[in-house]
Order: sequence, then C-alpha cells, then structure tokens
Amino acid sequence: MGFLELFLLAVGLSMDAFAVSVCKGLAMKRATLKGALTCGVWFGGFQALMPLIGFFLGAMFAEAIEAFDHWVAFGLLALIGVNMLREAFGSDECEECHDADLSVKTMFIMAVATSIDALAVGISLAMAGNVNIFAAVIFIGLTTCVLSSIGVKIGNVFGSRYEHKAEAVGGIILILLGTKILLEHLGVL
Repeated sequence: MGFLELFLLAVGLSMDAFAVSVCKGLAMKRATLKGALTCGVWFGGFQALMPLIGFFLGAMFAEAIEAFDHWVAFGLLALIGVNMLREAFGSDECEECHDADLSVKTMFIMAVATSIDALAVGISLAMAGNVNIFAAVIFIGLTTCVLSSIGVKIGNVFGSRYEHKAEAVGGIILILLGTKILLEHLGVL
C-alpha cells in the first residue's frame, strides 16, 4: 500500500470522528485547546488501536480464506463506505451536538463507536497483504487526532455545515479503496 492510498484510508477512517468532533465543538461555549486535544487523543488513539487488532485477527484467519480474501476486503470496505454515505445523507441531527461532555466514560464510548469500522479495515489490510501495519496505524491515529482536534474548532466556529459532507467523502474513499483492492486481486489493475 502506497503513501497516497494510506493517506486516503486515514482520512476516510477519520471522518466519523471528525463529524463527532464538529458536534462536540458545536456544544462548547468556547473551544479550548484542552477540549480539542481531548477529542483528538481519544479518537486518534482508538482509530490506531482498532485496525491493529483487526489486522492481527485477519492475519490469524488469512490462510483459511486466502482464495476469497480480496472479496472480504472489498465487502467490508464497501459496507462501511455505504453506511457512512447513508449516515451522511440521513438525519440532520447530530446526537452529540447538545452535549459537550468530555468525561472518560463518554469519550470512551464515542471513541469505540467511531472506530468500529477501523477494526474491519484492519482485517481488510491483513487480507490485502504488503502493508506495514505499524506505520499504517500510527499514520491513521495521527491523522484522526489532527482532524478531530480541528473538527472541534470548526464546529465551534462554523457549526455543522461540514459534518455531513465530510462523512460522505469518507464513505466514497473507503468504497473506492475496496474496489481497488478487488480489481488488483482480479488482475484488472
């Protein structure tokens, strides 16, 4: 996996966390550096941890499903991408917009919820092969941390104008990456 693909994957995965961070910023009277970094560290940490777990789970079963692993990777990424698109064009109401709570319990729940898709992506990365998983998870985590921190400020200043657009872009990126993996394994690319 090249740098551009990894960058697009990291941005795509971070869009859920970015959208929630925008909502957190909306609910804050004043976005502080501490609040932005709290969101960034929680979301970035879990976006790094989950693909690592998924990668090792995928690697354990890789030999058993080697014949159709590219279909699994494509299916998981496409499913996550379609779900992100559905959420982006669904409800206009962000559930977290009315709550600027940054407590450990709240942030843990939201970090897990926004990184479940990263677990599936980790499984996909194990199936795709030739991936330096440690470099990938560090890059994914840092990208999510930065974008989530920025999302808090954007939400505080501009409101929810970009939340749904960001989630739609993330969904499209994941669908395209899944399609690329499938086409490469089928010999089309």
